[in-house]
Amino acid sequence: MENREDLLRWTSHPLLDEAVKTIFLIAIMVLVSMILYQTAIITWKAPIYFYLGMLFFIGSMITWFIPTTYILFDDKIQIWYWKIKLERNWSDFGCWYTDKKGVMLSTFKRPRRLDNFRGQSLRFSKDKHEQGKLFELLAEKVGERY
Repeated sequence: MENREDLLRWTSHPLLDEAVKTIFLIAIMVLVSMILYQTAIITWKAPIYFYLGMLFFIGSMITWFIPTTYILFDDKIQIWYWKIKLERNWSDFGCWYTDKKGVMLSTFKRPRRLDNFRGQSLRFSKDKHEQGKLFELLAEKVGERY
């Protein structure tokens, strides 16, 4: 990670933070894999569909299983998904609002339905110790809160 002075840093790890949801998720994953195995390998006799299906299925939920580190700098935000780094400039965002998991940074001046695809979600840690400082920084860097 960078050696610059960061304004705020925290890590969110849903796998450990939300044990009941994790158990439910793993049970659903086992059920889906059994159905996919029965369909792709037993019925169709095409194991490639099983492996591709499981790859896409597990890949879509990978952020639940790996810790995510958020680092806020003066000019940008960095998000680390294990070894993968995502950077976004503060100028990319027009407004922000809280949601069920944390904060959504919107690329528009007002909240839109496209925020899940174009915006950036910042998930709180379990104890939400970063919430107050994060709200102050977002008010300064992004602007309007909805």
